[in-house]
Amino acid sequence: MKGYVRKKGDVAVSIIDRGEVERAIEEFSRIFGVEAIVELLSITGRVIMLRFSGSMCETCGVSDYFMDLLCVLEEVSGIPHTLWRYEEGGGSSFHVWIARLDFLGELMKAVEEVRPIVEDRIRSFEETGRDEESLFKELCFCILTANYTAEGGMKIQEALGEGFLTLERERLSEELRRLGHRYPEARAEYIVQARRLHGRLKETLRSMDEIEAREWLVREVKGLGYKEASHFLRNTGSKNLAILDRHILRFLLGKRLITEIPKSLNKSQYMRLEALMRAIAGKMGITPAELDLYIWYMMTGKILK
Repeated sequence: MKGYVRKKGDVAVSIIDRGEVERAIEEFSRIFGVEAIVELLSITGRVIMLRFSGSMCETCGVSDYFMDLLCVLEEVSGIPHTLWRYEEGGGSSFHVWIARLDFLGELMKAVEEVRPIVEDRIRSFEETGRDEESLFKELCFCILTANYTAEGGMKIQEALGEGFLTLERERLSEELRRLGHRYPEARAEYIVQARRLHGRLKETLRSMDEIEAREWLVREVKGLGYKEASHFLRNTGSKNLAILDRHILRFLLGKRLITEIPKSLNKSQYMRLEALMRAIAGKMGITPAELDLYIWYMMTGKILK
């Protein structure tokens, strides 16, 4: 019995063979017995959901059991998989999500094609994060890109320059309108409010890790959600956060790792999908910051910022 099957022309392409998963569970059970009991709950697209229970040794690290099953699954199928996430399910059990990564060849092809460009872009991000004024201008760029385009934000950033710091709100709004921004009044207001942070951005961000810095930005900068705050931190040198924009979500949907593109993402949803991006990047031996650029290249043919 197959898992999820999609059509490609007149050919049915199986994404996950349910029998492979069941054989992997049987082999795992032969090794661990009642110490770790595994039940297949569902297969949706390229995502396998399992339930682990039994007398698993928590002090040894329950995730080791999940990784052991993943290794068996890879041996049975001959295809790479990754541990996406897990959570307690009640009654000393855990729900575990494993993603099938049979599309890694596509990503590695993108790496081969544009690795020098991506590496150069990552270095340029690190340079941006060393200067207070550049940090603030990049913050303004990320405020602008919310519900807008990266290309449009880059054009405005180049055109305004020091105006992010010097223009009065009404004049800034007029300039944003002239340059074609969809929400000139609101974005001008957000930028003016953010000026109170200029002069202490570098010092404040340097005192925090990436997760703490993102929480601080979401809390302190009006107009920044988790996506935009992650975008700003990546563009100023952080490497371990995911930017879940429409191109990334379209990629995950196309690879049947999600079933729909949500209209918005709350914090818990964002963290779950970010964990998936980290897991894919880890399997490739790259950072989430690099993975974002490679997926952007695959989806758009461009490498922006």
